[in-house]
Amino acid sequence: MTLLVSDPEVSATLDAATTVAAMRQALLAAYQGRLVAPPRTAAPLAGGRLVLTAGQLVGQWYGYRSYDTFGHPEAEQLVVLHDAGTGAVRAVAVGEELGSRRTGGLGGVAVDALARPESATLGVIGCGGQAWTQVWATAAVRPLREVTVYSRSAARREAFAARIRAELGLGARAVDSARAAVRDRDVVVLATTSPTPVLTAADLAPGTHLNAVGFKQRGRAEFGSDLLDAAAVLVTDSPAQAGAYLPPMLAAEPPYAARLRDLGAVLAGAASGRTDADQLSVFCSVGLAGTEVFLLDHLVRTLAPAAAG
Repeated sequence: MTLLVSDPEVSATLDAATTVAAMRQALLAAYQGRLVAPPRTAAPLAGGRLVLTAGQLVGQWYGYRSYDTFGHPEAEQLVVLHDAGTGAVRAVAVGEELGSRRTGGLGGVAVDALARPESATLGVIGCGGQAWTQVWATAAVRPLREVTVYSRSAARREAFAARIRAELGLGARAVDSARAAVRDRDVVVLATTSPTPVLTAADLAPGTHLNAVGFKQRGRAEFGSDLLDAAAVLVTDSPAQAGAYLPPMLAAEPPYAARLRDLGAVLAGAASGRTDADQLSVFCSVGLAGTEVFLLDHLVRTLAPAAAG
């Protein structure tokens, strides 16, 4: 029987700690060659594209996620999980929560692996769903005492800060500039739709760790090359995806490509992460393929005993 999973079930089952742990397992599996995770593909259609990311945990499952770029306000993503032995569809997830939590979970792994252990302050630029799950996951791996929030909309940043206080129980306040949001922060999240830089490397304190979730390509990026120049540690969750962008991803081009490390390799101890408290570390989140399916498999295995009972 195929299990149909909706956003409320995802929200009720996948907390931040569980999601971060699952994404850590997925990154290690990809580095070890057990998770097959090719770059995403897209089919051009009239007025937009249909995008597909596929993955396979060898010997266990395979599946895919699909979404479109038409911009419909009620558009939904689809994640499909197949059994590797039979090809049967074990589960289908419809909605936004699985993909959003997976991206947040990958960001949480990066913070845990790269930010200073004592990190307690977070600055966020952006107030959308991606920004929220980054805060949600970061709070699961670091004892945050304060979050500062900026977006161009005063109403949205105030509402976002209020949500952090209400749902995560953290001190949070809205500020009136991007620079104020990131000043003297231990961890910074960029999760905007801006095609031009929203901060400079000079805005960041020594030792900051930064997660970049938004645009990061040549000619369309929420940060500039000055950030990459300043970064002592430059990491991504999928080197294959980083190298497949058109236009190219800034960090995957010379002179940065030679320094770009695989987060899975850092987790496995095969590549170095932060080696000094004052180093600037940058995580370029690109979306390791197969991780939504990985998370759906984890969710199904969590729900199965409850369903049987």
